[in-house]
Amino acid sequence: MAMVYSNHSRHSCYVVLFLLILQIFYRVVISQSPVKSLPGFNGPLPFELETGYVGVGESENVQLFYYFIKSERNPQNDPLMLWLTGGPGCSALSGLMSEIGPIAFKNEEYNGSIPSLELRPPSWTKVCSIIFLDLPAGTGFSYAKTQLASQRSDWKQVRHAHQFLRKWLTDHHPDFLSNQVYIGGDSYTGIPLPVLVQEISNGNEKGILPLINLKGYVLGNPITDFNKDYNYQIPFAHGMGLISDELYESLKKSCRGEYQKIDPSNVLCLRDVQAFDECLSGIEKTHILVPKCERLSPHPQGTFWRRSLKAKLETSLNSQLSLPQLGCPSYGFLLCTYWTNSDLVRKALHIREGSLGEWKRCWSDLYEEEIRSSFPYHVNLSKKGYRSLIYSGDHDMTVSFLATQAWIRALNYSIVDDWRSWHVKGQVAGYTRTYSNRMTFATVKGGGHTAPQFNPEQCFAMIDRWISEKPL
Repeated sequence: MAMVYSNHSRHSCYVVLFLLILQIFYRVVISQSPVKSLPGFNGPLPFELETGYVGVGESENVQLFYYFIKSERNPQNDPLMLWLTGGPGCSALSGLMSEIGPIAFKNEEYNGSIPSLELRPPSWTKVCSIIFLDLPAGTGFSYAKTQLASQRSDWKQVRHAHQFLRKWLTDHHPDFLSNQVYIGGDSYTGIPLPVLVQEISNGNEKGILPLINLKGYVLGNPITDFNKDYNYQIPFAHGMGLISDELYESLKKSCRGEYQKIDPSNVLCLRDVQAFDECLSGIEKTHILVPKCERLSPHPQGTFWRRSLKAKLETSLNSQLSLPQLGCPSYGFLLCTYWTNSDLVRKALHIREGSLGEWKRCWSDLYEEEIRSSFPYHVNLSKKGYRSLIYSGDHDMTVSFLATQAWIRALNYSIVDDWRSWHVKGQVAGYTRTYSNRMTFATVKGGGHTAPQFNPEQCFAMIDRWISEKPL
């Protein structure tokens, strides 16, 4: 009898062990899948792409979707970057397809078939591996299993990104644990990203495993302070010749430098701001040199994006507005919407069936903006000695280089390498300055709100030099 009991126990142990192995296999392998080809692209992909989900939050009720592209140079030794797209609530596919990834939509009119893709040579994946993360819940192909889990806010975004990165390294790619790690993003990510970097740093100091080899962060035209950034639009517009000297002087006098939180009783200021809005009504603020086009996605709805007396929120693809025309910077977003809503594309990307209805590039509604300024986090990260690259497309009016320079000056660090031009192929690509807190500021000449979208070659040279710790 004893022998029978022993064999039965051993058999039970084997069954339990097998089930555990099966569970681990499902968690690690089934939730991540290589993508060898994509609809719209001719032939196999010449780079390594993987997609997958990582569960975060309580009971893993939030399933975050990611695109991971290995460095095309030396993935074992090159840095790893986690890239977050702004919005809040815009898909990481924007960053991948429109800004820094190795593939993009062909600039051709949509004909009803799956939009065509082409290679983008100046991809940041030439020098680092990049995780493009759909964040927060409900963004892109990420989804929530419950109504409670679908709530979105700055702090939830930070905590979920933190959990994601540690779980991704542990469960999916422990082979990247020794790689240097950078966190990158642009636009609205200027708010949660520095907070995330501090959370990762604090986690390392507390001994939370796995330890992340965090080296620094990258931000492009970042929103930093909701109460201050907008005020720099007026001097920017004046400097660019978009408003008259007289209106500029009147604005300064009547509004006393505060153009966002206007006292309703200040009639003169309201009058001048209305005149300002009328002057800028035909200008594309994200890049003042490109045509004013219809949008497919709304700007963030927070107080930073001040609603003028005549301005309304931009509407989404489902609106009655006409769609952008070929040649508009936003036309690629239209192609992206058609592409991602194709069943063939979803199958190729290994999207879980039934997890999502219509894909939209941005979902900016129902998001709680809890962090009003990320400036204190830049202060803390500077004290900790992390490297940072802050760049500004110099023709962006939404978050102008003037606003970014102002908070960088307020950090009050000494200048190590003073203002000078930096070059690509013998031409001035922008201007740069470095500080004793290991922060590099750079303008991208002719760049817009998402500078790599408009100046891919210059921005690639910038990240290639900076991430290699070379002067721009």
